[in-house]
Amino acid sequence: MSFDKAKFIPRFVDEAREHVKRINEGVLSLEKRPDDAETLNQVFRSAHTIKGSSRMMRMIPISEAAHKLEDLLDAARQGNVQLSGPISDLLFKGVDVIENMIERVAEGEEISEMPAEALAVCDALERAAGGMEGGASSTPSTPTETKDRPVPKVPRVDDTIRISADKLDNLIKLMGEIVSGHNRAVHRLAEVAEIEKQALRLMEAVSDAGSEANGADSRTHAMKRQVRALYGKCKAFLKGYKEEVNTQGLLAADLQDQSLRMRMLPLSILFHPFRRTVRNLARASGKEVDLVVSGEETELDKKIIEKIGDPLLHMIRNSIDHGIETPEARKMAGKPETGTIRLSARYEGGQVFIDLSDDGAGIPVERIQETALQKGFIQQRATDALTEAEIVHLIFMPGVSTADAITALSGRGVGMDVVKRNIEELKGAVEVRTKAGAGAAFGIRLPLTMAVIHLLFITVRERTFAMPAGYIDEIVRSPREALISVVDKRAIRLRQQLIPLVDLGDALGLPGDPGPENGRDLLMLAVSAGGDRLALIVDELVNEAEMVIKPLPAHMQKLPLVSGAVISGKNELFPVLHMPKIIEAARETRRRAAPADAQEMVEKARPHILVVDDSVSTREIEKSILESYGYEVSLAGDGREGFDKARRFQYDLIVTDVEMPDMDGFTLTESLRRSETYQETPIILVTSLDREEDKQRGIAAGADAYIVKGAFDQSMLLDAIRNLLG
Repeated sequence: MSFDKAKFIPRFVDEAREHVKRINEGVLSLEKRPDDAETLNQVFRSAHTIKGSSRMMRMIPISEAAHKLEDLLDAARQGNVQLSGPISDLLFKGVDVIENMIERVAEGEEISEMPAEALAVCDALERAAGGMEGGASSTPSTPTETKDRPVPKVPRVDDTIRISADKLDNLIKLMGEIVSGHNRAVHRLAEVAEIEKQALRLMEAVSDAGSEANGADSRTHAMKRQVRALYGKCKAFLKGYKEEVNTQGLLAADLQDQSLRMRMLPLSILFHPFRRTVRNLARASGKEVDLVVSGEETELDKKIIEKIGDPLLHMIRNSIDHGIETPEARKMAGKPETGTIRLSARYEGGQVFIDLSDDGAGIPVERIQETALQKGFIQQRATDALTEAEIVHLIFMPGVSTADAITALSGRGVGMDVVKRNIEELKGAVEVRTKAGAGAAFGIRLPLTMAVIHLLFITVRERTFAMPAGYIDEIVRSPREALISVVDKRAIRLRQQLIPLVDLGDALGLPGDPGPENGRDLLMLAVSAGGDRLALIVDELVNEAEMVIKPLPAHMQKLPLVSGAVISGKNELFPVLHMPKIIEAARETRRRAAPADAQEMVEKARPHILVVDDSVSTREIEKSILESYGYEVSLAGDGREGFDKARRFQYDLIVTDVEMPDMDGFTLTESLRRSETYQETPIILVTSLDREEDKQRGIAAGADAYIVKGAFDQSMLLDAIRNLLG
């Protein structure tokens, strides 16, 4: 009796994919440790299993290809063939041939004959297994070597049922609607509770009126009984309904958790194929590169995994093409000839953080600055005021590239702006760090799922908005007197750091009065995205909830500050703010408006001041103060960068923080004082260190003034500068 092959194809495909993955990983491992007999045996067994199962399924072409691969692996086990680079290449070609046929089977295609390119690979495998020359070098390149390999499907798990992704997506959408329905039920519960209170007040009023009336008749007593009965029914209904809503809430939360788990996949299905990709791209560019992966068991929504693959691949291409040096250059720089790319993932604050770093040459800051100047993104007069970190972030502008020429790997002049846009569409953020000669790193922050988002509802100028909670660092209520005035701008001190302060209503361009300057305390949300951090003033906190974000209709898709909408329990529609764009808009609202005495100073010669601080916000605030009073300002992100800038240019005065990486303010001051050029130049230390011994150390290092940030006032800094410059 013949069996129904169609019933077994899904399980065969899952199992074959798993063995293909093991062979790929095994051959990669054998390239580094060719004497690892255990790994060789495991790879051999996987090829043997594919051969047997495909023959059982009567898929003879797959079985024959696996048989040829098995023969070559067996020859290596017997010591008749040495596992060299060409042999590894041939093994990979054999695996690609098998994988291509498996994917065709998965798509419903009948494999009756072996493709022509597969025949050539099988012939080369057979000749290599027999020790014949040319077996490993005469095969044509397979298509999978010249393009990116497809992301593998979900790894096979025992005792599973295969369902289509569309059905699962529909289930997740239905789950979201159930959660939204529960939110509406909670609002109804509040309304019922209010009705119960009204019934209680009515009962008390009727009772009081009846007791005051002399000789109350039977009709009055009947009314009192009816009102008491009405209140009793309201109270009983409220109690029962409250229990039902609470039970429904527990079930809805459990359903949400279980449903989302069904669509959560380990990042290993995305990270594993990158091993072959890195190997192939490195060989194509004549470089040696290792990919080190960690945290691949971290789980993420399947929908996000599908969309984050291309941005990650683009950054990996950039690391290999632009970041990792050639073996010769690395050797001259005192580095290992083999470069390293590290890809890691971890849970962080209810989100997933993916870090991609390399130990290459780092991002060429000067080249980015030149390109940004050519593209018109910055002006020549503003370049010296930008810190290294601010210049590096210009790579996210359209057309900014560090490539000398267009290559097959990267350097097309488009890419990083698309990477940033794609990540922001996933409600995520991306940041970049670099150090010359040590490499570069990109950090990607993503929500765990796109199905349900934790939202905070706020009001601004009598309008209600929803804000993704993942962007909010903390909620602060502070008296207005605690704010720091920076000319026409304001800031708040949080954790010993000055944070720029912006009214969210101004950033959104809402009409209306932002509120009186005097009165109640300010309510602020400290938010961050892509390395930017600031505080947003809001009017009230309304509620928080996990809700389904609805896409905007077609005619509203281009609204930059809104990413979607949600429907409240009262069937009200509230916009969801797009936080990366909100933060950009907030910074745009912080316009300069110099006072009259500042304009007088502009008429005079403009002293050039260097501000050195590792806090972006503090640098920006100090820069704003000084520029508004007519000074020309340059910025540096740490003591080392400040010292390098001071050697290239003679500044009239230096304002520096103390606690900084690489070189602190004390060391910077001492180093400058040893230079003949800066022996008389005024140096001001602005720091949170308020101990007397720290002040004495600063003066001993050569500082002319010591200002404590905790007592910071712009007049203190300006008076010190005026006194020192004369």
